[in-house]
Amino acid sequence: MRLGKKEAKPEERTGEEGSRLTQAMLRALRTIHSFSSPDPSDLLSGLQRQRAGQELLGRLITPEVGFRWERFSNGRLEMAWARPERPHPDRPVILYCHGGGYTSGNLGYARILASKMAAATSCEVLAFEYRLAPENPYPAAIEDAVSAWDYLMYRGYGAREVILAGDSAGGNLALALAGRLKKKGRLLPRSLVLFSPWTDMTASGGSVQEMREKDPIITPEYLVAVREAYAPGANYAAGELSPIFADLSGFPPTLLQVGEYELLRDDAIRLKEIMDRAEVPCVLRCWPRMWHVFQMFPLKESQQAMEQLRTFVWT
Repeated sequence: MRLGKKEAKPEERTGEEGSRLTQAMLRALRTIHSFSSPDPSDLLSGLQRQRAGQELLGRLITPEVGFRWERFSNGRLEMAWARPERPHPDRPVILYCHGGGYTSGNLGYARILASKMAAATSCEVLAFEYRLAPENPYPAAIEDAVSAWDYLMYRGYGAREVILAGDSAGGNLALALAGRLKKKGRLLPRSLVLFSPWTDMTASGGSVQEMREKDPIITPEYLVAVREAYAPGANYAAGELSPIFADLSGFPPTLLQVGEYELLRDDAIRLKEIMDRAEVPCVLRCWPRMWHVFQMFPLKESQQAMEQLRTFVWT
């Protein structure tokens, strides 16, 4: 499905058309998150389904019109710019870490939210394909995120001209990247934007079990499986894996968005509490009846989320 100039935006589609697309997207996302066993003998088949589902989702969702998608290679790192076609400022830029449980994800999938953020903010958005587990376990993804950050620095961007964004596991990665920069004594980004971030690999938040029947996207079993694939046998309470246990003092202003009906709701709520204690400016909004990374879907709530993002970026 492609949007032409005379077609309605996703948020403006008729109820029946929007419902059909939403249901198709939900089915694709369930396939992505069907990977439920950390048993090595089941890894390959589960990951094949997961990654195939993500490819399907990237084709199902029509990206925003009015932007250019420019793919390129930076060494072994595949990257892409989402650039608005209309006149726009060249600063700040958004560095976007895609989700997928650290075990799936590619530029086609990243284009969905990258284009939405570019359209909403008029900022250029840089996405990148970090190495995936279990083939490349922790800390490969973080190392690639540092490489993406360094690419922007080498291109002449200042740290305070970069907004660091991520959804789900990409939110975890964005926080881990900020933590690495802080540990190395480097300047931190201008701000953080986190959609349904995964902040607690110990799965100790009450919503992990409370919302298991209401979240149509992820399951507790999925969280266990992907954490084992990403960091097998690790201490999941370590701050670089579970940012709610990290020292977040000095972190930049942060926007948190989460859905009421998702397993990771309390991951965001507790992150907000920790940032408040660390005196980090943080805004949290929880959307009623919404699910994991609802911002990807053609919903009025998704449009509202992008409007909040625009206000956050330019205020």
